[in-house]
Amino acid sequence: MTTPDHPTCAACPYDWSVRFCRTGKGKAPANCPSIRLRDVSERATEATLSDENLEFARQASVQESVGYGGREQGYAAVRPVKPRIVEIVEFARRMGYKRLGLAFCIGLRKEAAVVQEIFETNGFDTVSVACKAGAVPKSDLGLMACDQVDTGAAHESMCNPVFQAEALNASDVDFNVLLGLCVGHDSLVLKYAQAPCTVLAVKDRLLGHNPLAAVQHYDGYYRYLKKALE
Repeated sequence: MTTPDHPTCAACPYDWSVRFCRTGKGKAPANCPSIRLRDVSERATEATLSDENLEFARQASVQESVGYGGREQGYAAVRPVKPRIVEIVEFARRMGYKRLGLAFCIGLRKEAAVVQEIFETNGFDTVSVACKAGAVPKSDLGLMACDQVDTGAAHESMCNPVFQAEALNASDVDFNVLLGLCVGHDSLVLKYAQAPCTVLAVKDRLLGHNPLAAVQHYDGYYRYLKKALE
């Protein structure tokens, strides 16, 4: 249960066009973090503008803008013009990165091969590490055969996100791209990776790695989500 003081921006009662957070003026609910957490905002801004983060944040905002066409015609006319894979390449160039890391799920090995080719075509030294690297058995996690995907296998390698991160760290990558990692496994890569990370795509086995489909069909095929999962 969310407490009354905690931010609930996702449930803001005001239209985006009149929200305080859009232009620094306008309407805001009592628990708006832009209003209530001004001291936190000031500290966050100070960190963003630090020598460590300023150029990264600046280039990220530039990349956001150039992802749209028609900007000179006003906000209502803007349109998306670039897929995320192109934006990743452009952002890495803006930052002057030379070596990219690719942490991917073995289930998306074909897609990973294409991504690596795209990166290399654009001049990046690319280091890629699959989720099963290390060949550590799931039994080391305390799992039994009945907990495996292949319940009849004598050995099933676990996903090894900490090793993925450490292997990329050992290769001195400048920037990491995550592709199709499982819930939780992606969290461990993000926790242990030393270089900044971004996500190209996430794992959704049922929906072809498009998890928003369930959210977008909340009032239709996925209306069962309106009730708590058992």
